[in-house]
Amino acid sequence: MTSRAGIALRGPLVASSVELATEVDLARLAGQHGVLWQEGDAGFAGVGVAATLTVAPGALESAAAEVGELLSAIDVRGPHPPIAVGALPFSSSVAGELIVPEVLVRRQRDGETSLTVIGSDPDMAPRLVRWAVERSRGGVRPRPAEYVVRPVTDVRRWCELVAEAARLVATGRLDKVVLARELAVVADRTIAVAEVARRLVAAYPSCMVFAVDGFVGASPELLVAREGDGVWSHPLAGTAPRNGPDSEVQQATWSLSSAKERHEHRLVVDAVAATLGSFCHDLAVAATPSLVPVGTLAHLGSPIHGRLADPRPSALGLATALHPTPAVAGTPTAGALAHIAAVEGADRGRYAGPVGWVDAVGDGRWAVGIRSAQLAGSRARLLAGAGIVAESMPERELAETELKFQPMLNAIVRP
Repeated sequence: MTSRAGIALRGPLVASSVELATEVDLARLAGQHGVLWQEGDAGFAGVGVAATLTVAPGALESAAAEVGELLSAIDVRGPHPPIAVGALPFSSSVAGELIVPEVLVRRQRDGETSLTVIGSDPDMAPRLVRWAVERSRGGVRPRPAEYVVRPVTDVRRWCELVAEAARLVATGRLDKVVLARELAVVADRTIAVAEVARRLVAAYPSCMVFAVDGFVGASPELLVAREGDGVWSHPLAGTAPRNGPDSEVQQATWSLSSAKERHEHRLVVDAVAATLGSFCHDLAVAATPSLVPVGTLAHLGSPIHGRLADPRPSALGLATALHPTPAVAGTPTAGALAHIAAVEGADRGRYAGPVGWVDAVGDGRWAVGIRSAQLAGSRARLLAGAGIVAESMPERELAETELKFQPMLNAIVRP
């Protein structure tokens, strides 16, 4: 087996680690084709592929057990076990993929950094230290000089779809449906994934910045995290503009106190709590939502924390059980998904799907793949959605999507 890093893998896999005494730029280490997960200063970057697990269409639920078996079969020598990383598609009818990175550099919140190699040679890790440091300090790719940004989804037609969906909800056939629209960016040279990710880390330190196979973003929404028997989620729904001064933050707070925004939020929180509750012997849900500021937007968020009952599902198993939440699909789920498939007219790809990682014992973190873009050479595909309820007004929902596009446009399009 040959990985993207060019290392031939033969025989049983071994995970060996060394500590790094030198600071490493995780985004640059991941580069154009690696994987990245960063929250503030902590996170990891991976390159190469030690193992791959293909998730067949409709088989997302079985992936958690299969990836657990795959990771458990690796001989771990040291304190840093391998992980599986993936950005799974929004639709369960589309195949997905999880990979075990061949070279993984982790940085803890205290700054402690380690390098783990998964391969057939247990002595490979010390020999790769200089390579990892030099790669993370490599030169920056030349920046594109010209960009063209254009709507792929017809704006007028999308507004008509919003009005139709609001009427559908008013009849009681749906409680909520999320409609997304698409933008395309075309540059005059390759858009560097690493540089986009670095800009996102700098601009949104409270978000989960990720990059997997060119799918890059900064998600503010934690789908699920598991550590031992502890489980956490932080669903977001309800959006208002926020542009900086205290008065505008107060305006966002006022906007999010509306019955429409609170109703939309409650639909999401109730669904997430019901799903997590089925796996827990104890679950605590915030009594009232709080304001979560993210750049030029503010959302309503409700932290959820629970204790898992035995047998404990893995973080990936929990993510597959939760996806898609009403925050990205609507409710009832089956009806909302059917409506999305009928009217959006395009595959969402990885947009709004689960993106994250899991280890052999089942711990991990998964975000909702929003505020994201799929990069491919000189092209970028962006999607943004809005939750439609009976009170929704097309012009306001359109303005909301315009604001949601801004984080990625600001990170991609640089004069």
